[in-house]
Amino acid sequence: MEWKYQTAEKLLTALHAGEVTSVELTEDAIARIEQDDKTINAICVPDFDHARAAAQDADQARARGEDRPLLGIPVTVKESYNIAGLPTTWGMPQHRKYIPAEDAVQVSRLKAAGAVVLGKTNVPLGLQDIQTFNDIYGTTNNPWDHQRTSGGSSGGSAAALASGFGALSIGSDLAGSLRTPAHFCGVYAHKPTLGLAANRGMIPPPAPALPTETDLSVVGPMARSARDLTLLLDVMAGPDPLTFGVAHHLALSAARHQELGDFRVLIVDDHPIIPTGSAVHAGLNRVAGALLDGGARVERHSPLLPDPTESAVLYMQLLFSGSAARLPAERYEQLRTFAAALDADDQSLDATRLRAMAFSHRDWIEANNRRELHRHRWRELFAEFDAVVCPITPTPAFPHDHNPDALARRVDIDGAEYPYFDQLVWAGTATMPGLPATAIPTGLSAEGLPVGVQLIGPMFEDRTPLRLAELLEERIGGFQTPR
Repeated sequence: MEWKYQTAEKLLTALHAGEVTSVELTEDAIARIEQDDKTINAICVPDFDHARAAAQDADQARARGEDRPLLGIPVTVKESYNIAGLPTTWGMPQHRKYIPAEDAVQVSRLKAAGAVVLGKTNVPLGLQDIQTFNDIYGTTNNPWDHQRTSGGSSGGSAAALASGFGALSIGSDLAGSLRTPAHFCGVYAHKPTLGLAANRGMIPPPAPALPTETDLSVVGPMARSARDLTLLLDVMAGPDPLTFGVAHHLALSAARHQELGDFRVLIVDDHPIIPTGSAVHAGLNRVAGALLDGGARVERHSPLLPDPTESAVLYMQLLFSGSAARLPAERYEQLRTFAAALDADDQSLDATRLRAMAFSHRDWIEANNRRELHRHRWRELFAEFDAVVCPITPTPAFPHDHNPDALARRVDIDGAEYPYFDQLVWAGTATMPGLPATAIPTGLSAEGLPVGVQLIGPMFEDRTPLRLAELLEERIGGFQTPR
């Protein structure tokens, strides 16, 4: 059998039945990486010797009768996670020799579940781009079109999955970093509820790996099927054992519904700040058609939806104030000077971002208080709906753009140009309030590029959008192999 694009679920069935060994799956994946990754450049830190040893251990464990959730499954890990003995650089040249002494908590969970780690996947500089390139490891190309980006910042993981380099991967998401690469490469990803999965050890070098409460960012699973997302999320979910004293697993509530006809879904096509391109509109319409055919209740508008413009402004304020908090004092003072010089009438998102980078703690508290109001509005919305379907970005994958002045970059939406970072408003729709969001493929654009959408669910009800993703996969199909 051809194992290249099989789901983890099917591989586990084959391993259990004795149809294949973990060693065979691992050697098969390594051979593919050595042959095909020269053009994709998804795997930036291979760890094949350890993978071969882990595969042998997995086969021996299975022979002894052990049966762990991911026993013997080849996987990859985003470069930003600490793995003992391997470099963690976040794409920053000054840290190219940083080698952590211990695994990130999620890497430990992968290994405890029996997974075979093939290596680490590429990221953008500091994880701060919608593309994946850096001066240490170079550029990751989209498997569908090598002239286009695979997305960022989990672009290496998405490209690896779309290329058949392992069945699963783990990434992270602050500004769509799980969802955008999944959308661009035609795979699945899930941004968990904020705080659901421990993130210790997913931290810029050389900072110590401590249990911290993040403001917006999460760690989460990537896969080639919706059911595989749930399989991996069950391994990842739960708070940090250092916080609770013992390993603590968080039991998620069941999905609200099991059948498509029982779901109540709000579809949001457009945003007041940036238009939705025709290819993404078509993907949303495919989902809407599948929902209606399945008997679901579908609405296109609701007064319960929190104001999207205010949501985007709040998201940019929280995102950019957080990123600027680590800047050197001289740079921060420079930003304060620039922000003070802005015209008071300039309410563009570019101006919002610059002002946010000069936030005081008082400013941040005010923004955080407004976020809590938005969270309350989302709770009211999810009393009426089970999921919100909306874009991840306005377009499919765009051509590589390495202009060092990111603020000068533009995104082309059906022939018109818009500020590069404005496309983040869709990612922020779920990120700002901390909601779970599942990225699913919906088919191909007229140019033959993958198009995905996100299914946003209620806080700590991650299984609801994940179940909806499974049901939609049955209706409209899921992952397709790159052509």
